[in-house]
Amino acid sequence: MNRAGEDAERLAAAYLEERGLRVIERNYRCRFGEIDLIAQDGRILVFIEVRQRHSAAFGGAAASITPAKRRKILRAARHYLAGRTPAPACRFDALLLQGATPGIEWIRDAFGE
Repeated sequence: MNRAGEDAERLAAAYLEERGLRVIERNYRCRFGEIDLIAQDGRILVFIEVRQRHSAAFGGAAASITPAKRRKILRAARHYLAGRTPAPACRFDALLLQGATPGIEWIRDAFGE
């Protein structure tokens, strides 16, 4: 991962923790894909995709979460949950950082899954 990506994920984790979530895993990787952050929000397990774009050109940070990227995140989340019985309630959020001095947009339940 590049320095900008690490900085974005660090900023995202701090942002979420300030709002009461507890980050329990960073950069979870498996053969199916990667999940940037996994956090606990009360009893809900939250899989978080962090996207940073310096410009809104080409749709900005939100548009960079393509259907293929979404499928990879969903498969990686299923892998993460495979050994957990019973499976906890989950949701998929996106944390979008836009601009040189990033403004942050937090989209809860971004995937509608």
